[in-house]
Amino acid sequence: MTAEQGPVTSLDPAAAPANDRSLTMHEFHRALRGQLGIMLGAQSPWAALQAWEDWAFHLVLSPGRQIELCELATEVTVAFYLAFLDGEALNWGLRPDSHDRRFRDPRWNRPPFSLLVQAQLAAEAQWHAAAREMPGMARHHAKRVDSLGSFLLNALAPVNFAWTNPVVLDAAWRTAGANFASGASLFAQDLVRLGCGKKLKGLEDFKVGETVALTDGEVVFRNELMELIQYAPTTPQVREEPVLIVPAWIMKYYVLDLSPSDSLVRYLVDQGFTVFIVSWNNPGPESRDTSFDDYRSKGVMTAIDVIGRIIPGKKLHAMGYCLGGTILAIAAAAMDRDRDDRLASLSLLAAQTDFEEAGELMLFIDENQVRLLEDVMHVQGYLDTRQMAGAFSVFRANEMIFSQFVERYLVGEPHAPGGLDAWLADPSRMPARMHSEYLRQLFLDNGFSLGNYQVGGSAVAPRDIKTPIFALGAERDHVAPWRSVYKIKRQSSADTVFVLTGGGHNGAVVSPPGKPGAYYRVCACAASDKYVDPDTWFVSAPCQQGSWWPEWVRWLDAHSSSARAAPSFLRNAERGFPGYGPAPGCYVFRT
Repeated sequence: MTAEQGPVTSLDPAAAPANDRSLTMHEFHRALRGQLGIMLGAQSPWAALQAWEDWAFHLVLSPGRQIELCELATEVTVAFYLAFLDGEALNWGLRPDSHDRRFRDPRWNRPPFSLLVQAQLAAEAQWHAAAREMPGMARHHAKRVDSLGSFLLNALAPVNFAWTNPVVLDAAWRTAGANFASGASLFAQDLVRLGCGKKLKGLEDFKVGETVALTDGEVVFRNELMELIQYAPTTPQVREEPVLIVPAWIMKYYVLDLSPSDSLVRYLVDQGFTVFIVSWNNPGPESRDTSFDDYRSKGVMTAIDVIGRIIPGKKLHAMGYCLGGTILAIAAAAMDRDRDDRLASLSLLAAQTDFEEAGELMLFIDENQVRLLEDVMHVQGYLDTRQMAGAFSVFRANEMIFSQFVERYLVGEPHAPGGLDAWLADPSRMPARMHSEYLRQLFLDNGFSLGNYQVGGSAVAPRDIKTPIFALGAERDHVAPWRSVYKIKRQSSADTVFVLTGGGHNGAVVSPPGKPGAYYRVCACAASDKYVDPDTWFVSAPCQQGSWWPEWVRWLDAHSSSARAAPSFLRNAERGFPGYGPAPGCYVFRT
């Protein structure tokens, strides 16, 4: 039995013939490592230990760095002591990062809380200086140590404790301590819900097909990997070129079709586009051998074929989000290489084609971590998105863990959840083979960017893409950093429009017109234009207020024919298709 076929039924080495004993022993060890990995939450302790050892060893051998840290600590200690004597915070030049929301409440500016803020920021600055890369130390080890140490410091921040948080103390004074009672009650309810596999209170009010994913449509195709949904038109005439949306399969598609007011799908339909979207199946152990390329061939390419049968003779606009954008870019490169001209345009939202600087997730992706994940997936047949949540939580611990804890259980006033919160609580899974290939061929080897990724027996690279590109990056994106997304301008052979918007990986994409505080910057360049690095462009690019959605529609219009046509939408019963059913289909409900 091979490793790809799944775990052996017996773990007793003596049960196998002599010539199979070594293979059986390998299976036994792999199953053992996989079970240990599941217990550890799919995180490799050895990878973290290596980083700490590398850091400690080189710090011991760097007396200059030790002296520098001692001087910094002494300076901060003296300043803090003088501020304590004066009873007010001195201006040490320490200010929270512009994205740090922990101390934005004006009550943190009053002593003694202002002193606690300065002490916390000083400790964080001291740690960043201590964790800075040293000669001979691996760069990713330095970043991992910095991240893990920052997580511990964030956990100990004064904002996370009732007696050092003025917002919590004011709530206690205002409610005579009732906030702690309500917080404790909510904490107990949350524990029971999580223990029973249920969602947190309030999230159950969001139901797919009832309160989210409401746009009217029909499932027009289904295979073992995906469903293809066509949405009903809302305008008397539509553009001739349809739009195909390829979301990531790491989460469910309806992030692009939340409530009617913030649904990108509905917005496109209302603008007169014929919209199709891929709804990926939520795989189980039976899908363990599904490959990364299957998502291209049985997903993207099959969807393009089906749309071509429904709307024959017309090119289409293809849009990919996150990992869906990565597989779509690979498909587009192969199509342009093979002179397949069915794409009118290519839109990549928060999607990377180069993984050299693939964000903070790279801190937790190395050979040790990938091996552990492969062993876990060998046992399960898939990787549950919840098993990745720990790494993502470390990156944004202040927002995803600590602020939620304070708000829910100390202040006792949790915010009302929205559709995006419900979507985040509805994760998917990834097949074992697919995820292993994704991590190794793209994250570790950067194969697509370097021209080593194989499609149809020959290599493809972003340079093969000649279809016009619209690329979206987000300033606070920890998953697909905007400078990494920006590289498509340099790597492709296409005319490219790059748009940079505010927000994070999901919030930046769900940005309907009228969203408060929305803004964006635009850069358009021809394939022959001189390359401008991202930081130079950012300084000179004017900031425009509002949503980027209308900007994208204008770009799609520029790459569409001027002709309009009557909608070609038919219900399945009218079309004579099998009874696939209405949107949102059935795959989205699989847990």
